[in-house]
Amino acid sequence: MLLEEFNYNLPEELIAQFPAQKREMSKMLVLDKVNKGFIHKHFADIIDFLTEDDLLVLNNTKVIPARLYAKKDTGALIEIFLVREVEKDIWICLIKPSKRVKPSMVLEVSKDLSVEIISKDDDKWRVRLLYNGNLFEILDRVGNIPLPPYIERKLTSDEYKKLDFDRYQTVYAKKEGAVAAPTAGLHFTQEILNKLDEKGCKHCFITLNVGLGTFKPVKCENILEHKMDSESFEISQEAAQIINEAKNNGKNIVAVGTTSVRTLETVMNKYGQIKAVKDNSELFIFPGYKFKIVDKLITNFHLPKSTLLMLVSAFAGRDYIFSAYSEAIKNKYRFYSYGDCMFIR
Repeated sequence: MLLEEFNYNLPEELIAQFPAQKREMSKMLVLDKVNKGFIHKHFADIIDFLTEDDLLVLNNTKVIPARLYAKKDTGALIEIFLVREVEKDIWICLIKPSKRVKPSMVLEVSKDLSVEIISKDDDKWRVRLLYNGNLFEILDRVGNIPLPPYIERKLTSDEYKKLDFDRYQTVYAKKEGAVAAPTAGLHFTQEILNKLDEKGCKHCFITLNVGLGTFKPVKCENILEHKMDSESFEISQEAAQIINEAKNNGKNIVAVGTTSVRTLETVMNKYGQIKAVKDNSELFIFPGYKFKIVDKLITNFHLPKSTLLMLVSAFAGRDYIFSAYSEAIKNKYRFYSYGDCMFIR
């Protein structure tokens, strides 16, 4: 299966640089895997498409302000991008410009936080965070939301910083650890969740800490040679019970986002059922994969040649997905993290 099979051309102006004015007013393209048609709606209309026969599974990971700026003694500015914590206060990170740092160097981010350089491994660095107090509270004060590379912020104004802190985060985000948002969930409001609950469409939360791998390009011509980055996840006893009961009662499992899909399918592949577990996922889903638990999917529009596009192609069929993308482009849908979405049923 060749990488070029998952390529498409997107007009640059359709890459969303800012979120919709209201979360629920994003466009939603409704796909039907059986009839292969398209319905144009707004996300607020999701209430009309879900019933008591559906269970929503949402990812409640919380994006941390992982992009830090530190100064050397010389005054040179260094960017530090926290990727993941590997042990207490020891983090793997990216550093730019990397030639200006070396092991044992200590960089000051603020009076509350410094970064000690430990070692380098390939293109990443191992560092120790030095601080007093609660790390995540400090990051909220001094860090910056790690927006994807295709969202440009040439003006780093307080207004933009506040906007991204608020909108590059789901309304139900709870567990810190992600360096990218589970973007399908960005369209939900608490009001929509409440209305669905009133209809009998229940929901539960799982956690997958989205890593930089979500933006990692596939570089091999044969996609079967691609290796996914590992991402940590957790399913609680309560969530496992809710999901298993729903499945046993014949309800549809509606995954909100590809991160929820990979978490659920990883657990089903490993254990044959959903269970309370903390683990890591390296599951690569591409056409030919047989889904074991997910029945419906809410997802944004993804980058060409990305593993996320391969996942949705596996779920609904490559040709149908590419027809949907053409339909979305023709109707000027907004693409990627801050863009519009699809509901695949």
